Amino acid sequence: MLATILPPHASFLHLFVSLGSDLQVCIPKGSTCCSRKMEEKYQAAARLNMEQLLQSASMELKFLVIQNAAVFQEAFEIVVRHARNFTNSMFRNHYQSMGTRALKFVGELFTDVSLYILGSDISVNDMINEFFDSLFPLVYSHLINPGFPDPSVEMTECLRAARRDLKAFGNYPKMMMTQVSKSLQATRVFLQALNLGIEVINTTDHLKFSKDCGRALLKMWYCSHCQGLLMAKPCVGYCGAVMHGCLAGVVEIDHHWREYISSLEGLTKGMHGIYDMEHVLLNLFSLVRDAVVYVQKNEGKLSTTISRLCGHAQQRQYRSANYPEDLFIDKKVLKVTHIEPEETLSSRRRELIMKLKSHSNFYSSLPEYICTHSSAVQNDTFCWNGQEVVERYSPQITRNGVKAHPGNHEVKMKSPEPVISQIIDKLKHINQLLKGMALPRQKAMSKTTEEEEESGDCDDEDDCSRGSGDGELRVRNQLRFLAELAYDLDIDDTSANKQLLNQQSKDGAVVPSSDPGSAAPRPGPAAAVALALLLLGCWP
Repeated sequence: MLATILPPHASFLHLFVSLGSDLQVCIPKGSTCCSRKMEEKYQAAARLNMEQLLQSASMELKFLVIQNAAVFQEAFEIVVRHARNFTNSMFRNHYQSMGTRALKFVGELFTDVSLYILGSDISVNDMINEFFDSLFPLVYSHLINPGFPDPSVEMTECLRAARRDLKAFGNYPKMMMTQVSKSLQATRVFLQALNLGIEVINTTDHLKFSKDCGRALLKMWYCSHCQGLLMAKPCVGYCGAVMHGCLAGVVEIDHHWREYISSLEGLTKGMHGIYDMEHVLLNLFSLVRDAVVYVQKNEGKLSTTISRLCGHAQQRQYRSANYPEDLFIDKKVLKVTHIEPEETLSSRRRELIMKLKSHSNFYSSLPEYICTHSSAVQNDTFCWNGQEVVERYSPQITRNGVKAHPGNHEVKMKSPEPVISQIIDKLKHINQLLKGMALPRQKAMSKTTEEEEESGDCDDEDDCSRGSGDGELRVRNQLRFLAELAYDLDIDDTSANKQLLNQQSKDGAVVPSSDPGSAAPRPGPAAAVALALLLLGCWP
């Protein structure tokens, strides 16, 4: 009897030793140290223990997903800024007469791109059509009819309206739509998936457990205290029974969580070529440049048609069909140094997936984790079974989930909580999106040569060649993570532009001159995503 181990003269004995008639869970066979109030406090402590153990279990996984979601979002924004700056530089360096005015339209385009990545419902086709609609009057007035007054508002609207019907920029707008749409969709779904991963973990970190579960936790961790057995530890089999009952709904997430990681892996494997926003956006200025060159080469036909459609009364100056050499951008081949695969955003995605896969059984292993980290006796000998200390605990539960334990005697099995059902529905939805994004990549592999040329499809494993006329522009646009670039490069400024060119020269790239006839500055090995990826602790 507990009373025999307490001093008989203790005046407070009656406060702690009683028959426990008012206890709800820790009902003793004899005397008890606990009052109803103490039992309630133990109940709160048991729930707090459970929450802390869940948060401890998910800490590594949660940090992994949160960190990568933030870093990838920042890295994507840096890619967008650089793509904008490369396009701005192309206009300033090669079309000085209209370069400044074009910056507004370039800025609007890439602002829309950023908003789309963050979840805006803006249409990619609409943003690209708006860009070329706005650009055409500028190209027409400065390159086809240079020296004449700017077109009136009416003329500008007419030019905007005529641009699509005349296919003034050829198939380049369509190529941009294909590439930008596919790459941004993949990027957006990738970020959405990471953010949902955070939501899933946060949800299970702060679950409100049922009354039955709370009682079972109290019984397992603290009812032994009421018998004076402060050192008694629960049997691991008993702990497993309690945890499988309390976490039955949570464990139902396991299948969908595994599918989530698998689907995310499928998406990342397909994020190449036109499905890789880094590759597409950093090449975008060359598509814009080629579209402008297309207008120049077809200016005779366009000018005649537009004069008829828009009633343009001014007679343009005669210009020879043999265009001056410096009218078009020089198609020099840029020799970019080899880019190690581990230095690209693609490699960072692969690294993330590899780490996520090590957590694929996170939800199914939660019961075992908690029992291991709550001092349960692993061999089930001389341990607490919820009523007393026993030499051996026999009942074992080996399967997970609500359906697996309809007869769990420690915790009454119920359907998953509404919040769990909601998170499972969200996982199902994102898994469908991820799989939907991965499938087109497989279809693209069977495209004909003509279809690939029309869509602009290109895999970043190969050099991508595209250009107007006899010249060729060969690119491999992936940003390298250089430790020395611990700041964001902004080539909008002339001085910063020189910094980029100097860095390219150091890295072994053939740097184009600033002459108007030279190639536009290329996004070679140097890049500013280093700042974002420094947050990952990637540097030695």
